[in-house]
Amino acid sequence: MGLTKTEIYTKEQNKIAAMAKVIGHPARVAILQHLLKVKECICGDLVDVVGLSQPTISQHLREMKQIGLISGNIDGTKVCYCIDKITYEQIRDMFSKVFGQDLSETDCC
Repeated sequence: MGLTKTEIYTKEQNKIAAMAKVIGHPARVAILQHLLKVKECICGDLVDVVGLSQPTISQHLREMKQIGLISGNIDGTKVCYCIDKITYEQIRDMFSKVFGQDLSETDCC
């Protein structure tokens, strides 16, 4: 296995890359958009919304939960998911630092 050399980058750069990797799948973007739209915890309707099987959606939810983007609460036999506001705001702010820079002064190519 090759060396990724992530240690040569800042902690923030590595964190942004990890966040981008997790939200870099269209199913996860769809899940995130749905959670933002409904503004409440979702238990079972993600299969209908995203159009993937329950095991596949569970894997995507697991990835999103690992970075703290979503939280899961057990409600009987169901796990309900919602956006973790603190992590969401941190991710939004990190991406704003990268993509919020003004390019009007740039004269390139």
